[in-house]
Amino acid sequence: MNAIPENTGLSIPDYMAGLGRAARRASQQLNQVDSGRKNDALLAIADALEANYDALLSENEKDLQAGRSNNLEAALLDRLTLNADRVAGMAEGLRQIAALPDPVGEITDLCYRPSGIQVGRMRIPLGVIGIIYESRPNVTADAAGLCLKAGNASILRGGSEAIHSNKAIANCIRLGLARAGLPEQAVQLIETVERSAVGELLRMKDSVDIIIPRGGKGLIERVSRESLIPVIKHLHGVCHVYIDDQADMEKALAIAVNAKTHRYGVCNAMETLLVAEAAAADILPALKAKYDEKGVELRGCQKTCSILDGIKPAVEQDWSEEYLAPILSLRVVADVDEAMQHIAIYGSAHTDAIVTEDYSRARRFLREVDSSSVMVNASTRFADGFEYGLGAEIGISTDKLHARGPVGLEGLTTQKYIVLGDGQIRV
Repeated sequence: MNAIPENTGLSIPDYMAGLGRAARRASQQLNQVDSGRKNDALLAIADALEANYDALLSENEKDLQAGRSNNLEAALLDRLTLNADRVAGMAEGLRQIAALPDPVGEITDLCYRPSGIQVGRMRIPLGVIGIIYESRPNVTADAAGLCLKAGNASILRGGSEAIHSNKAIANCIRLGLARAGLPEQAVQLIETVERSAVGELLRMKDSVDIIIPRGGKGLIERVSRESLIPVIKHLHGVCHVYIDDQADMEKALAIAVNAKTHRYGVCNAMETLLVAEAAAADILPALKAKYDEKGVELRGCQKTCSILDGIKPAVEQDWSEEYLAPILSLRVVADVDEAMQHIAIYGSAHTDAIVTEDYSRARRFLREVDSSSVMVNASTRFADGFEYGLGAEIGISTDKLHARGPVGLEGLTTQKYIVLGDGQIRV
């Protein structure tokens, strides 16, 4: 059995079990910590990141050198890179989390029952959260900060390509926790790159309450398939914009261009554009001109190809493809009903938008499209925790239980019923 680094002599199962026990103890200690001390820790971690800037970049360079040697793609190298702006961004993100209202302890729906008791609900931490992610080392700081503010202990498993960067960031986190007098085991990084550690984490149902994967489709599928622990996830983002024949064409043009071209490699980018047949001849040429300027490859249905010259015919696979690239599939549909039918068949329940000035159609789209975010006259790129006023997010959930859509602080908590009495007994 493989041993973890630094000559501990522990097997992977023993090492992971130790992390789980320590995280459970830390989560119980965090239950006794007020908002002020959690905020102190977040601010201290931010300060430690800035104070250890040179060390962070030095360790990050080790990862970048290894990535270049392993012929890592340019986009992945960019995600992996730390620089002055990104270190400052991590620190600022932690300070923003510290400034957010603390959801823990909030009591809602308190009401009197005929017996005289009061019944309500109190928001509480989930407990221990395991987070598995790839490439971006800034996720180490973001995830730790969000979990800590919501009162949760966390076990973090970053990608092997960022192991030196993640260890350096985790060291800053430990410094900040110690400075605030909080248990260092409240945030633990899995310091082995052995793949078997992920499998162990997914089976630790006695010490881990929730798993959150952030990464590519392969990672999400593996976690969903193997985990014995509830998972908060989205598999992929096949997002749609539907341009209705009652749309304001100026709005439609701006939204359709922004939803696709603002950023390509993100889960809330539009991948398929649906256009009402009555509007197609008017707006598709204007859209093509804009997409041509941006270098976007268009793949269209038969009707689209009859309107636009020189575009690639779409195949069946295109309708369910998350390109994460300057590629867009286009389909002309009869009306809003056919648009919603297409979304129901090919969508991923992430984010879908309608552009229309028809109030009734907008209301139908909001009600009938079963996605975690549904929009009217707005770009899908707004499907983001910061844009929703959550301050930050741990990811997007397309599941229907517990949390759905951008998962912020409230999504990292749950509720319990509380009962206040004055000696009442049941008769």
